[in-house]
Amino acid sequence: MAMPSIEEDEMEDKVPLMSGHPTPVRSDIKEAAFENHPDPWGKGYKELYCICLLLYLNSTMSGFDGSLLGNINALPEFHQFFGLDKPGMETGLMFSSVQMGGMIGALFLWLADWKGRIFCIKIGSIGVILSVFLQANATDVHSFIIGRFALGFFSTIACKGSTMFLIEIAPPKYRGTIAGMYNTLYYFGSLLATTAVVISQRDHPDTNLAWQLPIWYQMICPILVTIGIMFVPESPRWLMANNRIDEAREIIIRFHANGDPTHPIVDLEVSEMVEDLKSSGGLMTAASYFDISTLFRTKGRRYRVFVLVCMSWFGQFSGNNIMSYYLPQMVTDVGITSTHTKLILNGIYAIVGWIAAASGARLHDVFGRRKMLFGCTCGLVVCLTVITAAAGVYSHTESKIMSGTLVVWIYLFGIVFALGYTSMQPIYPAEVMTNDMRAKGMALSSFTSGTAGFVNTAIAPVAMATYGYWFYGFFVVWDILEATVIYKYFVETKGRTLEELDDVFESPNPALASITRRKTRGA
Repeated sequence: MAMPSIEEDEMEDKVPLMSGHPTPVRSDIKEAAFENHPDPWGKGYKELYCICLLLYLNSTMSGFDGSLLGNINALPEFHQFFGLDKPGMETGLMFSSVQMGGMIGALFLWLADWKGRIFCIKIGSIGVILSVFLQANATDVHSFIIGRFALGFFSTIACKGSTMFLIEIAPPKYRGTIAGMYNTLYYFGSLLATTAVVISQRDHPDTNLAWQLPIWYQMICPILVTIGIMFVPESPRWLMANNRIDEAREIIIRFHANGDPTHPIVDLEVSEMVEDLKSSGGLMTAASYFDISTLFRTKGRRYRVFVLVCMSWFGQFSGNNIMSYYLPQMVTDVGITSTHTKLILNGIYAIVGWIAAASGARLHDVFGRRKMLFGCTCGLVVCLTVITAAAGVYSHTESKIMSGTLVVWIYLFGIVFALGYTSMQPIYPAEVMTNDMRAKGMALSSFTSGTAGFVNTAIAPVAMATYGYWFYGFFVVWDILEATVIYKYFVETKGRTLEELDDVFESPNPALASITRRKTRGA
């Protein structure tokens, strides 16, 4: 099949074109594609949804691990086996080793450019299985920490590979929903981990199985992914970058056009991929896998990196990671002292958070990324303002009314954050990268979010102990700054193909260009 030709008809678009930029796809093809969109419940779309459900298991795995250690660390059986009489360096390493492994794993995301997105998912999932085996069979704290480090390393490769794949295979019209749902399954994994620990501790008290069984359960998701991924085709954009154009076209026909090779969306997407390949310097080579200059080559690319770094930092540093500081004390003060009841409250919070995050994934495709992120960040400012005031009154009066108010508003904060940020944390950074930047950009995103998480872990407890509730006040100001940056600099990616964003980022004002709606979209 011959490579489609790109005709040089001018597109009726308000987004300014830059000199030397790739020639746009014919406007009549664009209009036909978006006026006659394929049935989202057709055979190809249903197959795509099944693939997405498989990859969502990697997010479930991540959420399971995110809650697992905190839960088993509360078990006396776990402390007795490893001799953890009191909190110390070894306990800290158990928690931080996953984060360190993840930061090192990010350095190997060039594998996604070399061998493909599917390869990363496969090798990462197999590595997670081996890491879980090492943890469950650890005989001392040092081997357990090594297992945790390996888990962080391989899960980063698997999860980032999944994110890149979902972004690159999702249809533009539903990309926010399809890809955004990925991170919402973190809550489901967290709920499963809590349930697994409670049941294991109930059924096997005073034995090592109380903490070992939940770790073994962590194998379920990566095993399913390892088996299922063997039947999943590679990302069409990776295939295109490796001169496998016919294969890429067949995947677009299968999943985006429900098997109809004559649908205009096929020519539209393939043509845009070809033009993007031309503009980015051609096919992938061994040298390009390690060429970080591709991130900073043009003003538009530097703008992309700025947006990626901001989103990656905001997702970890908006006050969301310090909300738990007062919560245990507040719950106790309002009369809830039962451990079982607290676990139920945690489970309810996970379910509510999951609903909010899943709703947010869909709403990002309805209202757009900019409106959702800006609106929810303003909502976080309101929540933090009330929390700061209530915490200030509580610190002087220990009023149960203020304690209850804090509990309600801390939960509201979590819901607002889940609505705006959870689904987009891994997705928006991947969206704003070009295909040749994406693997390196996701590595940078991992480093940025990891650094933000480390700052929270290292500084937040000291700051809370020193400044108390005033530390929440810092995040009121910080989130106002975040909202300003989002309004002024973040681009709207809703409904655009990844290649269309090239024109947006190369324009003089990308944020403004991104909200200029085209006649062909009818909006």
